[in-house]
Amino acid sequence: MSHKIAFISLGCAKNQVNCEQMMSLAQAAGYQLAPEADGADAAVVNTCGFLASACQEAIDVILDLAERKKAGRLGKILVTGCMAQRYQTGILEELPEVDGILGTGSYGEIVPALEEVLDGKLRPCRLGNIHTAPQNGPRILSTPPWFAYLRIAEGCDNHCAYCVIPSLRGKYRSRPMGELLDEAAELASAGVRELLVIAQDITRYGTDLNGEHQLAALLRELCKLDFHWIRLHYLYPDEITEDLIDTIAAGPKILPYLDIPIQHCNDGILKAMNRRDTKASIQALFRRLRERIPGLVLRTSLITGLPGEGEAEFDELCEFLREQKIERAGVFPFSPEEGTRAAQMDHPDSDEAARRAEVAVDIQSEIMDAYNESLLGEEREVLCEGFDGQAQMFFGRSGAESPEIDGRIWFSAEEDPEPGTFVTVRFTGVLDGELTGERVE
Repeated sequence: MSHKIAFISLGCAKNQVNCEQMMSLAQAAGYQLAPEADGADAAVVNTCGFLASACQEAIDVILDLAERKKAGRLGKILVTGCMAQRYQTGILEELPEVDGILGTGSYGEIVPALEEVLDGKLRPCRLGNIHTAPQNGPRILSTPPWFAYLRIAEGCDNHCAYCVIPSLRGKYRSRPMGELLDEAAELASAGVRELLVIAQDITRYGTDLNGEHQLAALLRELCKLDFHWIRLHYLYPDEITEDLIDTIAAGPKILPYLDIPIQHCNDGILKAMNRRDTKASIQALFRRLRERIPGLVLRTSLITGLPGEGEAEFDELCEFLREQKIERAGVFPFSPEEGTRAAQMDHPDSDEAARRAEVAVDIQSEIMDAYNESLLGEEREVLCEGFDGQAQMFFGRSGAESPEIDGRIWFSAEEDPEPGTFVTVRFTGVLDGELTGERVE
C-alpha cells in the first residue's frame, strides 16, 4: 500500500505553486495525497520565511503537527520552503519533532527526501542551489478549478534593504516564454477562467534573458488563450514600460487591476530602502496609468515605521494616501528582519510602527468605503465562487478583487449560478466594507 502524504502550504501564491509541483512529483512517484495530516504517513509543511510573523505561523503549524505525531495520528514531518532555507540549523536543533528539511533550491528533490524521512534512518537536510533550481514541472492545482497562478520568474534582484527574499529565492530568473505558454495552455484546457500572472517582480520579466522587457509580449500571447480574465501581481513601479501600459489598456482579457507595491512615498526613506522610485515618479506613474487604463483599480503595499520615518514622514504618507485614493492597500508595520540592512538602522519601536499602521488602515478604509459607494447602481461582471448558507447569499469577485486578499462581492440570484461561472451583478449596498447586489438575470 502506498504511503499517504499531506501537503500544507503557507504564505504567498508563489509558495503555493512550489507546493503544487511537489504534490505532482509525489503522486507520480506512487504516493497517495492525503487531504489532511491526521492519518497521513508524513506531512510536508511548505513554509514562508519572509517575516518573523510568518515564521511564527509556520512554527505553530509544526508544533500542532508534532502533537498529532506524538498522539500517533501522524507519521513524519518534513519542513520545506523559505523558513527551512532561512533557519535550517535552528529548525533541526530546536524542533526535534521535525524529521527533515528541504530548502527552496531543492523542491525537485521532494521524492528522495520523502523516502529518507519515511525510512527513518536519516534526517535529510537538502539545500540545493537557490540561483539555479529548476522552476518548471507539472502541478496538481490546489486552487478552485476556475483560477490558477502562472509563476513567470523566480528570485529577485531588487535587494530592498528590509527584504530577505533574494537570500531565500536567489537571483532573478525568467522562465522561457514557450515553456510558460505551454503551461498556460494546459491550464486553459483544464477549465481555468482566471489566470493570475505572478512573480516577485513581473515587470522585469525577460530582461535577464536578452536585456529586453518581455512582459507585454507574453501578455499578448496569453490573451490568445481561452482565459476570461488575466490578472497581474507585483509590478515594480520603475520597470513599467509604455508598451506594457498600451498592452494592458488594449487587452480585453487583462484586468485593469494592477498590484504595484510602493512601500512608502517619502524620498529619503525610499532611497534608504534601496528603492529606485521617488514620490514624484510614483505620482507621475499613477497619473499616467489612470489616464490610459479605463476603470483602473490600483493595489499597493505600504510599510509604516521604516527607518527614517518620523512624524513628518508618516504625515506625508497619510497625505499621499488621501491624495492618490488607491483602491486597495495592505499596510504592514515594519519588521526588522535578521540579516537585512534595514534591521541595523534606527527605526521607530514596534508599538509605534503598529500604531501608525492602524492610522493608515483607518484612512484607507475611508477611501475604500468611498470607492464602494461610488459603484452603487453600477452593473459589473462577477465570477461566482459559491453560496453562503448562513448569509443566504452567493459570493464571488469582480475584476477589482483578487482571490485571498481583496474580499468578496455578495449577491442574491433567482436562478442559482454555478461556481466558476460569470454573472452580471448590480451593486445595491455595502456590508462590512464589501459590496452587495443582485444578479441581473
